[in-house]
Amino acid sequence: MLTEILLGGFIATVGGVVGFFISRRISNANFNIFVDQAKAKANVIEHEAQNILNKSNLKAQEIELKATKLYENAKSKAKIDMRQREDEVIQKEQNFKRFKKNEEKRILEESIVLKARKTDLIRNEKSLESLKQKYVRKIDEALHAMEHSAGMTKDEAKKILLEKVEEQSRSDVAHIVRKYENEAKKTAKQKANYIIAQATSKFAGEFAQEKLTSLIHLDDDSIKGRIIGKEGRNIKSLENILGVDVVIDDTPNAILVSSFNLYRRAIAIKTIKLLIEDGRIQPARIEEIFKKVSEEFEDSILTEGEDLISEMNIGVMNPELVKLIGKLRYRASYGQNSLAHTLEVAHLAGVMAGEMGGDVKLAKRAGLLHDIGKALTHDYDGNHVDLGGELCTRYNEHPVVINAIYAHHGHAEMETIECAAVCAADALSAARPGARREVLESFLKRVTEIEEIASEHTGVKQAYAINAGREVRVIVNATLINDDESILVAKEIAKEIEEKVQYPGEIKVNVIRESRAVEFAK
Repeated sequence: MLTEILLGGFIATVGGVVGFFISRRISNANFNIFVDQAKAKANVIEHEAQNILNKSNLKAQEIELKATKLYENAKSKAKIDMRQREDEVIQKEQNFKRFKKNEEKRILEESIVLKARKTDLIRNEKSLESLKQKYVRKIDEALHAMEHSAGMTKDEAKKILLEKVEEQSRSDVAHIVRKYENEAKKTAKQKANYIIAQATSKFAGEFAQEKLTSLIHLDDDSIKGRIIGKEGRNIKSLENILGVDVVIDDTPNAILVSSFNLYRRAIAIKTIKLLIEDGRIQPARIEEIFKKVSEEFEDSILTEGEDLISEMNIGVMNPELVKLIGKLRYRASYGQNSLAHTLEVAHLAGVMAGEMGGDVKLAKRAGLLHDIGKALTHDYDGNHVDLGGELCTRYNEHPVVINAIYAHHGHAEMETIECAAVCAADALSAARPGARREVLESFLKRVTEIEEIASEHTGVKQAYAINAGREVRVIVNATLINDDESILVAKEIAKEIEEKVQYPGEIKVNVIRESRAVEFAK
């Protein structure tokens, strides 16, 4: 048994030794194969690297050739340009020499003419002095004759003579002044008419009159009951939340929404229509829809304001002002939509400023912002002029814009061409026939005030307001008022109307003086 064990161990040991040598030989053989493969790969990499290097050299040579070619082209162009510049310099030098020669010749000729004129002037001065001495002698002779004939002293005669001369001179001066004043008025009127014609021909805006009520059509009269709600709960909530009057009467398939605030009324109409489409008309749902619609309107007026400013190309503006410009769509004055009026004024002012040599962009900006305060009058106390002026001052608007806001209603004097263009455009937009609607009472009050102001002046016999209150005809007493005084009366009446009466556009004061001589043949 022991022998078998020893024999097995020996056999195992011999097998292990033999296996070791066999595996070592196999490993050596594999190692040689790996070495050969590595050498082959190294040769391939070296070959590829050599190819890449050769390609790089070729590319570098191509780049060098292109650079050399570009350099040569640039060098040749530079030489050509240099030659052209040298030719231009030579040409300019020659032109300058010719110009210098001509100027020297002209100066020499002018100096000769000036010397001749100087000689004539000296001669004329001597003649003038001689005439002056003769004039003094004649006056002395006249004074001496007056002293002897009238028994006056020299000083008294001199005073009377000078007074007569002054009176005659004043009459002549007044005649000349009146002549040139009439010519200036005629020329100014022609120029103004031309500018207005140019402005109105280049811009023709649409006009839409605003009303205080809107009608909402219903598909079914049964919806009125849901809008009213149980014990009027829904309609009360609508009026309280929306801030409008909802009128439901016997009109078939329709309800009426009434409010003087166009912005609030527009939101109310949209809210009611969405509630009708939704079908759930109850206080909580009304508040939810109203809030959603209000946010949509805020975004829409901002977008509309941005579009208008971009379209008119008047530069960057504060977002609050942009929003208020968009909000002017929901504001009306005498039935005229404020945004339509504002755009019309901006375009007309730009055209007028361009014709008069002003800044077109600044005039458009001032025209667009001149009534910006109207967007605030429903929410804040005060008139739109002061509100707009304070707002634009707060947001650092241009002084011309602020001046136009105050000047277009006479709160300040016009200081620039652009401001004058805005004021003229505002009057033109407001005064054209059909542009605005007035309440009958305010119209009658204004006409009465105009007639009373005209009748209070001395020498006025009768005064009539005609042409829808845009003209007043004043008939004066011919024995008390002469032609020159009639002009003064017209100016005084016009000035008093400007100070005391509020009116759109302008009022023409027409003073009529007539003298009649009546005699009977017996």
